[in-house]
Amino acid sequence: MIRDIARKFMPAKTPEQKAQKLFFGVKLKEADIAIDCGANVGNITKHLCKSGATVYSFEPNPHAFNVLQDRFSDMHNVHCIQKGVSDKKGKMKLYLHENSDKDEVYWSQASSLLDFKGNVRTDRYVEVETIDLCEFIESLNRRVKVLKMDVEGVECRIIEKIICTGVIDKIDYVFVETHDHKIPELQAETNAIRELIKKRKIENINLDWT
Repeated sequence: MIRDIARKFMPAKTPEQKAQKLFFGVKLKEADIAIDCGANVGNITKHLCKSGATVYSFEPNPHAFNVLQDRFSDMHNVHCIQKGVSDKKGKMKLYLHENSDKDEVYWSQASSLLDFKGNVRTDRYVEVETIDLCEFIESLNRRVKVLKMDVEGVECRIIEKIICTGVIDKIDYVFVETHDHKIPELQAETNAIRELIKKRKIENINLDWT
């Protein structure tokens, strides 16, 4: 079932491949908290929630969010939130994939808050609310077991703030999909984050999860 959903909505990556890296030895329990940033239609959320852990799933794209919300409407431990994650709270434009008018859900996983991402249209966007992820984590007043982040290019600024504010000390495992291989403009920023992680000897951030 999971494989069929992944093939329909996320053909480039199966949930099994993503989950193998996400769970990298992590054992979730009912008392744990997990955060899925860029949840899309919820394939990773599905893996996180079956342990009974409380899962906060953020997805700003309205078409993907409708699927996400319907999918987990009966799951008391999953909280679907139609907002993007960023390093600050506010409103931003979410630029849609160049083919989104052909299939809004299928192409929703490529929408981005960055107007210079190569496969988005700057004339086709929706305004979305964003949260300050650090502020959200602080508000939980509990440790976060797993933070997964696939936010189409804005991950570095968020990770930098998580590190510099010390919020990283409240998270056990962080798995991030970086996009410098797809967006050349992000290469310097991503390299800087890798150096910061290395310099501070941070061992709970994995930037190679794809």
